[in-house]
Amino acid sequence: MKRAKTLLITGGSSGIGKATVEVFEAHGWQVYELSRHGRIACDVTNPESVKQAVAKVMTEVEWLDVVISNAGYGISGSIEFTDIEDAKRQFDVNFFGALNLTQAVLPYLRKQQGGRLLFTSSVAAVLSIPYQSFYSATKAALNAYALALQNEVRPWGIEVAVLMPGDVQTGFTAARKKELRGSDIYTHMTAAVERMEKDEQTGIPAAKIAAIYYHMATRRHLSQQYIGGGEYKIFCFLDRLLPKRLVNWIVGKLYS
Repeated sequence: MKRAKTLLITGGSSGIGKATVEVFEAHGWQVYELSRHGRIACDVTNPESVKQAVAKVMTEVEWLDVVISNAGYGISGSIEFTDIEDAKRQFDVNFFGALNLTQAVLPYLRKQQGGRLLFTSSVAAVLSIPYQSFYSATKAALNAYALALQNEVRPWGIEVAVLMPGDVQTGFTAARKKELRGSDIYTHMTAAVERMEKDEQTGIPAAKIAAIYYHMATRRHLSQQYIGGGEYKIFCFLDRLLPKRLVNWIVGKLYS
């Protein structure tokens, strides 16, 4: 009897993660969802919590086909007035949470000599968004991290890639932590955040991003970076084509 393929995903209780769980399960995959309020309780900022959750999964399966590091959230506000603890928390979840998952699953992936490790990044990693600077920074760091990781784990047949969604309709918008201090100085901030959130709520459905993840999980040859949404592919292409100063000016004008 052919075994069911397996997916382990963090942050799968809502948004893109939940949609991804549903898509994979609809295709007959065995899915293990790790989150604070998910099927398997896990705090991605706690290395021991992640290791224990992964170990629990591995008592039930012999092979991990795909691991998706999806847990994350956003903060907004000016750089000047953002509390350092909020900035650190942003990195703890979005970046170091991915690191904790990586370190927990790699011993199993190396032992089985294969598997795919995928990360939810963002177009904001390429096009840094004003008043969302720390979110952009975490995702840019994640992109660089994934490229380095691929070269480190290549000898064991492990494949690594990031998916960079653009604006997606999820509860991510409502969950964003907003720093409002300094709005009297940074007079464009309120309008910029409102524009950003409007774009998110009129963005593409989470199910479309989930479909891209399924494509990444099942295609024969995996690229290292994928972009979620056609128009965002154009934006990222222009970022490579045009001078960075011009691209950054255009992004600034969009949010001013």
